[in-house]
Amino acid sequence: MAGSDTPVQAVEPPDTVKILIAGGFGVGKTTMVGSVSEIAPLRTEESLTIASLGVDDLDGIEQKRATTVALDFGRITISRELVLYLFGTPGQQRFWFMWNDLAIGALGAVVLIDVRRPQSSFAAIDFFERREIPFVVGVNGFHGEHPYPAEEIRESLALPEHVRVLLCDARERESCRDVLIALIDQLIAQARQAN
Repeated sequence: MAGSDTPVQAVEPPDTVKILIAGGFGVGKTTMVGSVSEIAPLRTEESLTIASLGVDDLDGIEQKRATTVALDFGRITISRELVLYLFGTPGQQRFWFMWNDLAIGALGAVVLIDVRRPQSSFAAIDFFERREIPFVVGVNGFHGEHPYPAEEIRESLALPEHVRVLLCDARERESCRDVLIALIDQLIAQARQAN
């Protein structure tokens, strides 16, 4: 207020962290960003057309009708000090050229996998390992099912011990939030080890 003797204290803006939500075609990236985002997510989805026949592998996801062609964007506030900006990557191989640009400035990633089609996420794991971008693996339980324990999935993907493997449901906000918090915990632990 004008004329008040009480000094106005500056409020520090929260730290913002860029996180990628990655994985193969149809693993639930758009669903995860949408279910956890506190804002209406930006989506760049287009309908699948006949032109994608023979190009996009719909084996096991025949009901899929739309696909991300650029990115998804959402935001979640973890605390007053920390806000995550979420960037969902496109899943089809023909759009992978965008991953390099999306990865600029990212502190970490969630690699979603679908245990019905684990091979669809091998390229995402390789992408982050090669660039030394920390990541966790979220095993998206389609229809609420998790037929394999996390340790069995870790072994089958040949993941090192420091990479967390978490069972989740991309449709459920709390489940997605827990995966993101696990990633932040991993980033903090790695930063402490580096100091």
